[in-house]
Amino acid sequence: MTDRDAIGIDVGGTKINAFRVASDGSIRERATRPTPADDTEAILAEMAALAEEIRDERVAAVGIGAAGLVDTSAGVMRFSPNLAWRDVPVRDRVRDALGIPVLLENDASAAAYGEWRFGAGRGVRHLLLVTVGTGIGGGVIADGRLSRGAHGFAGDIGHIIVEPGGPLCGCGNLGCWEQVAAGQTIDRLGREAAAEHEHSVIARLVGGDPALVTGEIVTEAAERGDVVAIRILQRVGRRLGEGIAGFVNAIDPEVVVIGGGAIVAGDFLLGPAREAFREALEGTDHRPEVPLVPAELGNDAGAIGAAALALDELVAGD
Repeated sequence: MTDRDAIGIDVGGTKINAFRVASDGSIRERATRPTPADDTEAILAEMAALAEEIRDERVAAVGIGAAGLVDTSAGVMRFSPNLAWRDVPVRDRVRDALGIPVLLENDASAAAYGEWRFGAGRGVRHLLLVTVGTGIGGGVIADGRLSRGAHGFAGDIGHIIVEPGGPLCGCGNLGCWEQVAAGQTIDRLGREAAAEHEHSVIARLVGGDPALVTGEIVTEAAERGDVVAIRILQRVGRRLGEGIAGFVNAIDPEVVVIGGGAIVAGDFLLGPAREAFREALEGTDHRPEVPLVPAELGNDAGAIGAAALALDELVAGD
């Protein structure tokens, strides 16, 4: 194992986070800037500038995590739903700017690697990460290795159609899993509830304006005992658990790690998810328990995992 550092960059739709990460997963330094999401060249320039800002003589490589279809072997972002990246050679552009090796990875896959190395998945060889934010992402560790698939696109679990003819998804399909079991679902159902139940806690928290309802508002209302809010989180949690059961049936992990911003709802969401998961899982009474556990690294997992991947795949053994 190398004793060098790497820079992990997590490129989101609104901000870019860059961490200087040690080989034990600890963060030595952080920097962040807004994402110029509609300008390909500006995004690349900001990434390089952030890396230079926290770089020192110990940095041996850079790992980049971003949402979308990442061709890892070529270092190319084929398609990003949140950024103006279409067939962009991100790896080579950043490598040329910084003069050190660079690895490009899907952000959820990078987060799965981070949780496996340093978080809730330590000590297992088979792990499924489910990130529940605005949408749903995923990453798979199979037999102690990050599973990338034939083209680098493995783990994009949010776009399985579970409700044909359902809500329109950003990918262009109708009724994707992330449209019924993620943060945007909680937002949408919360707005509908505030309009329909004007005396609910949800409605009172936004002064009667349904357009102001967010998932955080729904969670706060649930914490105050609002039955309407609790039912929303139960409904979304059950759809989440049902979907996870399908993936566990398919890939047979030892543990499912659930991350992303939506898990701030805690057991209001995860309790129903675990219950629905047990009900939907094949042969529950005849297989080892597969626990659903919260992520430990939080929003840092993507950058930490990207840095760890860069060290392990580009630097270790040099």
